[in-house]
Amino acid sequence: MNKNVKIENRRALHDYIILETIEAGIELRGSEVKSIRQGNVSLKDSYAAFEKNQLFLHNMHIAQYPGSFEKIDPLRKRRLLLHKNQLRKWQQKVEEKGLTIIPLSLYTNTKGLMKVNLALVRGKKLFDKRRDIKEKEIKRTIEKHKRYMGAK
Repeated sequence: MNKNVKIENRRALHDYIILETIEAGIELRGSEVKSIRQGNVSLKDSYAAFEKNQLFLHNMHIAQYPGSFEKIDPLRKRRLLLHKNQLRKWQQKVEEKGLTIIPLSLYTNTKGLMKVNLALVRGKKLFDKRRDIKEKEIKRTIEKHKRYMGAK
């Protein structure tokens, strides 16, 4: 069984402009941790939202662990663990500027604890996405030409 787990939300970099990131703990049940270690988790369409001065992660799908007697809703909201001053700071930014909090990755740290890398983001417009794709294509062609010219 793989102890070092890292699940990434690759779509986030395409859809959002990342303004700030932070590492948070996550409150999980035992069978959920086992399922994550097997890689049975999806961060697609997941987001974090405040409820009564606490931050919860919504829509993160963790598949049912095979052989588990405990039946857990795979899409249940999970509490994120942050310091009060970090929570207040991010809550103000979300309320004032209309930003969103999304998970970028889910991983185990050196002590074996599950951590979530959260990002404070603003949605990209269509022209931002097109510009990013164009820049990637330009970089790709430059690298291709460098390799070709270096071969001669």
